[in-house]
Amino acid sequence: MKELFQHSATTGDVTVRVAVNFLPEQSQPESGKWFWVYHIRIENRSRETLKLRTRHWRITDGRGMVNHVDGEGVVGEHPVLKPGDSHDYVSGCPLTTPHGSMEGFYTFTDEGGEPWEVRIPYFPLAAPAEAE
Repeated sequence: MKELFQHSATTGDVTVRVAVNFLPEQSQPESGKWFWVYHIRIENRSRETLKLRTRHWRITDGRGMVNHVDGEGVVGEHPVLKPGDSHDYVSGCPLTTPHGSMEGFYTFTDEGGEPWEVRIPYFPLAAPAEAE
């Protein structure tokens, strides 16, 4: 698992794993545009059924500019994870610098409606030198 997902964070009994890759074919360094794709796996090892409600991202570019992104669910879905379930999705992030980072949290609710905040690990966004 460590080979595929370079970054992970566990909050309680929920683990969020992240694999990130630079996409040169979606990037235009000469125009100041760099693009990364990230694959997220959320693993529910708790005894509760959890529903993902919201996401919060803190995206920082290479100049230190921070952009906070809040939204409902992930890629148009509100996955429900029963005990032992995992959910995977893929999304992307454009930046106007060849380096940056992302981190954040998801808010889940359990069967009783109680909110659970689950950390998304920090992960760097770094274009290869030849793409800069």
